[in-house]
Amino acid sequence: MLEFLLDETAERMDIDVRVMGSGSKLGVEQCREITNLMVQQKPDLIILIGPAQASPGPTEARRILADAKIPTVIISDSPTRKIAKEVEDSGLGYIIVDADSMIGARREFLDPTEMAIYNSDVIRVLAVTGTLNFIAKEIDKIIEQIKEGTRPDFPHLIIDADKAIGAAGFSNPYARAKAAVAYEISKEVSKINSEACFRVMNWEVYVPLVAAGHEMMRTAARISEEAREIEKSGDTVLREPHFKDGKRGIKRALIEKPKKIRQAST
Repeated sequence: MLEFLLDETAERMDIDVRVMGSGSKLGVEQCREITNLMVQQKPDLIILIGPAQASPGPTEARRILADAKIPTVIISDSPTRKIAKEVEDSGLGYIIVDADSMIGARREFLDPTEMAIYNSDVIRVLAVTGTLNFIAKEIDKIIEQIKEGTRPDFPHLIIDADKAIGAAGFSNPYARAKAAVAYEISKEVSKINSEACFRVMNWEVYVPLVAAGHEMMRTAARISEEAREIEKSGDTVLREPHFKDGKRGIKRALIEKPKKIRQAST
């Protein structure tokens, strides 16, 4: 989704994006192949998005990117905290999203429908709580630095609830409180699903656990929706669309034109 966070109406003229994927397995061969293809394009910026950064496939991808000396930012989930210093020492930036919890990947529970529902719930939480807006703003800063001809300052950030909700720009304190609850619930899902997927071997025990994790994420998505509805009821939803030159606009009222702001928001 990142390319659409940066160019939501597909009209932006200052960037041109290519999206490449290794597939779901994240094996060494797949990650090496797709990373080499990215490097061959000689882009101004590479954004590597994916979980399991400590596993062999993503580790190989980061090695190739570090050797290529192409500005790179890693976006990943909370287990990446364990290798954050290693990523920074290799010259790469990172943005770690605590609330992007792993899915309940057990065959007795997870089918295509459940997978899609879970991910839609995660996206709703990350969107409403401001997490995705925070990420987009950080990448916008890097893009502006590249356009100015300077080597970008890579972010080394962990997005917690405060950072996320600050980027959401809630005007109503009840909406802000609900968003904080949603973020924290979403963050806790990873503990349950990690336990069920990697430590519990009895299927009659881990199936209820992953089901509970998914119900928690569903609850977080519902509370996120309630927070946004509060903002909508007061006609105070923060909208920050991109203009064609990459600058952001800002508005609150639904029936209002966005005003351009000179720099990416902090």
